[in-house]
Amino acid sequence: MDISLIYRIAGIGLLISILNIVLKQAGRDEQAHMLTLAGVIVVLIAIIQLMSQLFATVEQVFQVF
Repeated sequence: MDISLIYRIAGIGLLISILNIVLKQAGRDEQAHMLTLAGVIVVLIAIIQLMSQLFATVEQVFQVF
């Protein structure tokens, strides 16, 4: 497993949290919520792609002849 995915998720989380704080300080709470939701969706897409690779590998390992 490649550790770069963990770094990418952590980087997205840090970026989203910093931008969230900036937007809340500027009084734009609604945009901060939408940004947080967008960050969660991006991370979920990355995890879903990784899970599909996992299921394909498991299917190859337990393939019935």
